Amino acid sequence: MTERGLLIVLSGPSGVGKGTVRKAIFESSDNDFQYSISMTTRNMRPGEEEGVDYFFRTKEEFEALIEAGEMLEYAEYVGNYYGTPLSYVEETLAKGKDVFLEIEVQGARQVKEKVPDGVFIFLMPPDLEELRSRIVNRGTDHADVIDQRMKVAKEEIEMMALYDYAVVNDEVPKAVKRIKEIIASEHFRVDRVIDKYRKMIEEL
Repeated sequence: MTERGLLIVLSGPSGVGKGTVRKAIFESSDNDFQYSISMTTRNMRPGEEEGVDYFFRTKEEFEALIEAGEMLEYAEYVGNYYGTPLSYVEETLAKGKDVFLEIEVQGARQVKEKVPDGVFIFLMPPDLEELRSRIVNRGTDHADVIDQRMKVAKEEIEMMALYDYAVVNDEVPKAVKRIKEIIASEHFRVDRVIDKYRKMIEEL
């Protein structure tokens, strides 16, 4: 019997560097995670690719998938939908592969209800001034959107209690190391492995 993979959920406030940290994890030579690409209705940013960074869909297409029950989670954030297609995640976990989700805080709450044994990691900025600076330096948002993102960020940070771990993204390599160490230790938790050993004892 194949041991089920771990569902790893990384989220945090907009501008904290979730995408940068996730890319660094997946570009490392020892990476063995499957990345579940999110779906969004927001416009593609310069340098992004369909099916690599996101699946880009219209609002109508996205809402049809919600109606069909084909989303593990979804959220509406600053006027756009973001979400995770369900079938790919379930199939990959069943094969014993760890699945890595980089999603919004609203979506993570839905995933926790459906997959409570997932590993939930909240990525934090060193402080709120640094967070605003990162959003501004991206150069993709107008001033009113930046203000809106900062307001939402404060609300999201208050939801950290829903998570298992908090990792500060002060430097990307350090954040990557911390996240990898968390995931490695999760594989050895007694509540994850005890059923396998109970079966071994029964078969003696």
